[in-house]
Amino acid sequence: MKAGSKRTGRRIRVYAAAILLCIFSNVIMTLILNRFDIPIYLDTAGTMLISMLAGSFPGILTAVATNLICTVFDGNAIYFGFVNTLIAIFTAWYVKERGFKTVRNIVIYVFSAALMSGIFSTLIQLSMGSETENPSVAALVGSIGGDGSFRRILYLMGVNILLDIVGKTISIAFALIIHHFIPQNTKNRIRVGGWKQKPMSYEEIKETERWSKGTKHSIRTRMTVILVLMLLTTTSVVAWTGMKLYYDNIKAERIGLVQNTAKFAADVVAGDMVYKYLKEGSDARGYRETEDMLKMIRDNAPGVEYLYVLKIEKDYSTFIFDLDAKEEYIRKSENLYAKAYKPGQKIQTGKELEPYMDRLLAGEMIEPVESEKGWNWIVSSYYPVFDKSGNCVCYAGADTSLVTVADYIRTFGVRVFLAMSGILILVLSFGIWQTSYFLIFPIESIGKCVDEFTRAGTDQTKLDESLKKMRSLDISTEDEVEKLYHAVCDTSLNETEQIRSISRYSENTSRMQDGLIMTMADMVENRDSDTGAHVQKTAAYVKIIVEGLKKKGYYAEKITPKFMSDVVRSAPLHDIGKINIPDNVLNKPGKLDDAEYAIMKTHTVAGKDILEKAIDTVGGENYLKEARNMAAYHHERWDGKGYPVGLHGEVIPLSARIMAVADVFDALTSPRVYKPAFSLKKAVDIIEEGSGTQFDPKCVEVFFEALDDVKIILRKYNKTVGEDL
Repeated sequence: MKAGSKRTGRRIRVYAAAILLCIFSNVIMTLILNRFDIPIYLDTAGTMLISMLAGSFPGILTAVATNLICTVFDGNAIYFGFVNTLIAIFTAWYVKERGFKTVRNIVIYVFSAALMSGIFSTLIQLSMGSETENPSVAALVGSIGGDGSFRRILYLMGVNILLDIVGKTISIAFALIIHHFIPQNTKNRIRVGGWKQKPMSYEEIKETERWSKGTKHSIRTRMTVILVLMLLTTTSVVAWTGMKLYYDNIKAERIGLVQNTAKFAADVVAGDMVYKYLKEGSDARGYRETEDMLKMIRDNAPGVEYLYVLKIEKDYSTFIFDLDAKEEYIRKSENLYAKAYKPGQKIQTGKELEPYMDRLLAGEMIEPVESEKGWNWIVSSYYPVFDKSGNCVCYAGADTSLVTVADYIRTFGVRVFLAMSGILILVLSFGIWQTSYFLIFPIESIGKCVDEFTRAGTDQTKLDESLKKMRSLDISTEDEVEKLYHAVCDTSLNETEQIRSISRYSENTSRMQDGLIMTMADMVENRDSDTGAHVQKTAAYVKIIVEGLKKKGYYAEKITPKFMSDVVRSAPLHDIGKINIPDNVLNKPGKLDDAEYAIMKTHTVAGKDILEKAIDTVGGENYLKEARNMAAYHHERWDGKGYPVGLHGEVIPLSARIMAVADVFDALTSPRVYKPAFSLKKAVDIIEEGSGTQFDPKCVEVFFEALDDVKIILRKYNKTVGEDL
């Protein structure tokens, strides 16, 4: 583990140094171009390089860090961080899927990146206003595109794309040149810098991902969704809370402003002159002076768009003073107050005042009134004007509109989104990167190895290979995942050794069983003076036949590896029943009479009984069941004329049909006290003649196809056999 930690530490240091150098190169090139006001952007050259070397997350980190640092000398740089993160993601994807090995691929990359960058940069400039445009670009677009029309937008986008083609060409050229001269071992260290296990190639990653596709909900998808939802929720709540607090503060500030403005206006209006103002209008003495003072109050009250004095009655209100609205307010309020009312002019009292009418008619002060006029949200404050007798003769009113505030908040929201978008993508990619390297890749790698280990079954070679592959993962996340990894490795090692011990025990048991079989077979053979090496030869012939059937695809549902092993191993027991045959019958030098032949035939039933008792003693599924079948039925015939039962065709157990061919062939080619050994040709002719009557034709077919192997066995055991075939 210590060696793994040291390797990881070296990889991380190289990884971090590469990112810092790429950020530095981005900043330096941007600073130089900005200093000379050259409208070409090379702030993605380092981003492209690190994305080529290490993937999307380091590229995104480089892009965001570059834009944050560039904000020091270019305040608008932060708004374009989103564009540069897209370039990082696109570059990492392009390297993985297509690469830069051909000029065609490089050209496609440059035009794709320029198109993406140009379109998004234009949209950002339009949403932010002209302040984000390069002066040279703005002048060029202005000279060819006219005013702020749709045509100008297209020209701006076209110019940005053309400039980005130049910039991206220079940037990718820089990145490819540097990439070419970086030593391969350094590239490898940078590429695997984030791994917390043995690094995987792209092909291995895809193979691991294919392994996990069977899951209904993958960890990668679930964690990505969780991270996105958390970021969106947190950002939305923080942004909404910030804008709401700002809006509420501005609203309270504006309300206080219109209240003070209305009070100041009421103080400068002479209450005793109100009726004269209503009668004579602007010609009345002191009217112009009072109007000028009201304008001064309005102009020195930022945020107050409209100031007026009016006499409020139940159905109508009569204007005494009505100042022209501020020019900027007129533009934003759909000319709602573009024309001032003349002294004495009446208008219908607004519905917004109905709840306060009794208090207004009584000359009382009321709280600020909120109302909507068109698309404008307006706050109005009314302050009573009194004459010398203390009677309320009119009200001074001041209006402020929060439309400008809402516009500012919308602009503020756009700017916050643009400024934060790159950072949000960085945080999201960091979360995905951390999840991938600390959780997903290790778990998928462990799961894939465990799956391979499980599928290895009891195959010791495959188990050892799977365990070796699992231990080579070298997971070093230094958390619960690493602990799980070591626990799985230890468990797999213990299981492998246990299976190895069981295999050795099984092999020893099998050898002991085979030894007992041969001992029992030898006991029978030693009683029979005629059957030298009969059990060895028949077992060898049985193996030839069963392997031939397997090769030809005959009886595929029956011939399994276990069946083949059971048949070959138990073949020597096919004549076990002869142990019950008297010596005078078993070793009679001449031909048996009918009575003796009847006794001899009982060896099949006796063999069946002996082996069934052994099966009952041992229990379970074991090779003795095929030994019983061969012992009981190897003298049955394909045409049903055999003994002891008279079975026919495929009703006869397959192992017995195989043994029938092997047993008769050995009897024909071996000398007996009552006959010499037949030649190979004659033996083959007799077997061929019995095909389809005495023997299973398929067993005969595969036996004859392997006559070369049969001859080897004959040469080994039969010294005098003829070879005239």
